[in-house]
Amino acid sequence: MMNKNIWLSLFIVFVLSSCTTYYIPIDSFKEQVKDIDSTELRTVYTRGPMGDVVEYKTYPIDYIKCVDNNNNPTKLKNSPSIEIRFTEKNNKRTIFYFDQIYIKDSMVIGDGSRFIRYKKTIPIDSLKLIEVQDGHKNFKYVDKKK
Repeated sequence: MMNKNIWLSLFIVFVLSSCTTYYIPIDSFKEQVKDIDSTELRTVYTRGPMGDVVEYKTYPIDYIKCVDNNNNPTKLKNSPSIEIRFTEKNNKRTIFYFDQIYIKDSMVIGDGSRFIRYKKTIPIDSLKLIEVQDGHKNFKYVDKKK
């Protein structure tokens, strides 16, 4: 029993420490997506944990410009497991996958799930905080749908 508790504790510490949260200043976020329109989206294929492959369009952003807790600039490699959390001025939080968001008419539009398709819209002007992290979920880009 003691050995099991030690392994469980180590696992929890690993999971919590491996999900570093970064921040995207709102002006930086706007700048990173401002000049991309729907004609510039690229088609990607993502393999999920069950082996299924899904095709969708996403922004052609390879690295996300963000800052760490100490406000040091860093770049986070984009992947289908990157999660972005928007906190609005009223403290309402919404989580999307970064590669499934887009901006239209000053609104952030995105999907909050890879399994259940639903769109949610948030006014950019209502945002007070943007956090981003790699959730280390088992989603990978693959070359093409097989």
